[in-house]
Amino acid sequence: MKSTSRSRLIFPFALLAAVLLWAAVCEFEGYLRRPLPIAEVQEVEVARGSTLGAVIREMAARDLLQRPLLLQAYVRVSGRGHHIQAGEYLVGPGTTPLDLLDMLERGRVRTHGVTFVEGWTLAQVRQLLARDEHLQQQLRDVPNDRLLQALGIDTEPGRQPEGWFFPDTYVFSGKTSDRDILLQAYRRMLQVLEQEWPRRAGDLPYRSPYDALIMASIVERETGVASERPQIAGVFVRRLQKDMLLQTDPSVIYGLGPAFDGNLRRRDLEDAANIFNTYLHPGLPPTPIALPGREAIRAALRPNGGTSLYFVARGDGSHQFSSSLEEHNQAVKKYQLNQRRADYRSSPGAPAKQ
Repeated sequence: MKSTSRSRLIFPFALLAAVLLWAAVCEFEGYLRRPLPIAEVQEVEVARGSTLGAVIREMAARDLLQRPLLLQAYVRVSGRGHHIQAGEYLVGPGTTPLDLLDMLERGRVRTHGVTFVEGWTLAQVRQLLARDEHLQQQLRDVPNDRLLQALGIDTEPGRQPEGWFFPDTYVFSGKTSDRDILLQAYRRMLQVLEQEWPRRAGDLPYRSPYDALIMASIVERETGVASERPQIAGVFVRRLQKDMLLQTDPSVIYGLGPAFDGNLRRRDLEDAANIFNTYLHPGLPPTPIALPGREAIRAALRPNGGTSLYFVARGDGSHQFSSSLEEHNQAVKKYQLNQRRADYRSSPGAPAKQ
């Protein structure tokens, strides 16, 4: 009789406890799946070595997370959140506490990107990096002649950094510096050269991969038509093999630097002080003149065969190739008769270009 009475007394309390537990579970589940109180995208930065508890407290202090103790309780019970990744996170409307936890554990950080364009000069690359507000500026005040040293790159004495940074898009997140990006681009260029150099054609007038890099930069600047790159390279390779002057405008323009106003004049072609003046100085210019892409490097290492020694711009982005000076002069008259620079284009050995 007493046992029955005790059971009757215990049952309501057990039922109440079960109801309260069920209600608590429902509330807990609802909280984890209820969107955070965020009306617009917020940036949350997780420092290296930071704990999930510290992130939760920071977000609660910024009113981005309500009832932080509930999330901390879930983390303890579930065993999650021990390994979160540092970086910048974008937390937007609709994000739930569970979404937030997944984001931090998987490292879905905010990313940025910089793109080095084929044919750009180092000056353009450095201007781009200096303007990027997401990058830490460690090299902004380092002059070009000390840049490789500042990057910790051991090269031959006097080696200049022009051309050594592979044109590509570099994606980064968190605390990344301009130095990090340039090192990545430099290593990428080394990798491409190491891949392409062993596949080079025979009898090329190059002493080293660096010579090929210089040639590739010229090819990159000479045409925007990808299919013509091996033809352009073939012309310049044959000119070197025949001890002819390269006579390439982009090299002269590179040597003029900021002084170039968009109009290449006869006096510029007669300026022997410009060490990049390939109308007067034989062989390759002393350094690359731009950032060559992989296709330009391949063209420099595997140029088209043939007999053409000249080319002239047709005016549509493509070129007319010629094997003799007579053919070349005829092409100049046809395609560049009305251009201001036609007077020197027909000079012996000059590969007329746009």
